[in-house]
Parts: sequence; C-alpha cells; structure tokens
Amino acid sequence: MKLNQGVEWALHCCVNLAWVPAGEPISSGRLAELYGLPPAYLNKQLQCLVRAGVLQSVSGPRGGFQLARRPDRISVLDVVLAIEGRDLAFRCDGILGNCPGGSADEDYVRSCIISQSMRQAELAWRTELARQTVAGIAQSLERRFPDARASSLSQLLADDKRGVI
Repeated sequence: MKLNQGVEWALHCCVNLAWVPAGEPISSGRLAELYGLPPAYLNKQLQCLVRAGVLQSVSGPRGGFQLARRPDRISVLDVVLAIEGRDLAFRCDGILGNCPGGSADEDYVRSCIISQSMRQAELAWRTELARQTVAGIAQSLERRFPDARASSLSQLLADDKRGVI
C-alpha cells in the first residue's frame, strides 16, 4: 500500500497544531515554511482536513488553521482518511466468476479467500491507525526529542515581517 505524501505532511502539521496554544491559528504558509513544503499543495491537504472535521479554518489577517477538536480525539486514521479518502485499499472485482466453473450467482467478494485475507489485513491496519492519536504522537516526539515542541512553536509563533502568520 502506498499513501499520498500529503498524509505525512498532514500528520506533521496536526502534531504541530496540537502544540500551539488554543485560539492561535497558524497559516498554511507558516506550516509550509517550517517543513520546506510547497505552500499551495500543503494548503490543499489542510483543506481536506477541514472538510473532514479535523481542522478548522480561521479567516482574516491573523487567520490560518487550528485543530477542530482535542488532539487526543484525532486519530491517525482520521487524518489518513481525510487525505486518501474512505475507499478500501483492495477492491475485489470477483474475477473468480470468470474462471471455469465460476458462477454468476456467487458473491466472490465475500467468498474469495484472497478478498477475505485482504479485508482482514485492511481492518487490522485501520484498527491500529485508529488507536494512534495526534496527542500520542506529539507526546512520543516530546519524549524522544525534548526540544521539538519549543523549537516548532518558536518558528510557528514568531512574528514575520513578510506577513506570514
């Protein structure tokens, strides 16, 4: 399975937004600058998160993005589905029905061992991603890299003479 690079970008942005004090929206330009990402493309990913209810968009000269709910209520799966969509990774087309002895009446999506195996694997993957939260990732980063939060916040909240907030 290959995920869009926007998933990585979105997860990193959510972790950083979890560290930002409540009521302090951060612009997509500021987040893009922090990671050296193309601002327009990052903004598209952040808009996907807004549509999914993960982020809120705040308009105005000091606007930007902020988490729409507490970071312990945002799972990694929420972010992945916001960026990638809700479609299953594996789609069974029931090609067994085309084989000799195949039956048009059989539901191969349900009876095919390969289809069942892939569904079980995807369920396990989604279950694990649902257990992981933005808050948990932020806490793990802080334990492993004690200066990560302060370093990110100093860059995200610093005044910028170019008007990027």
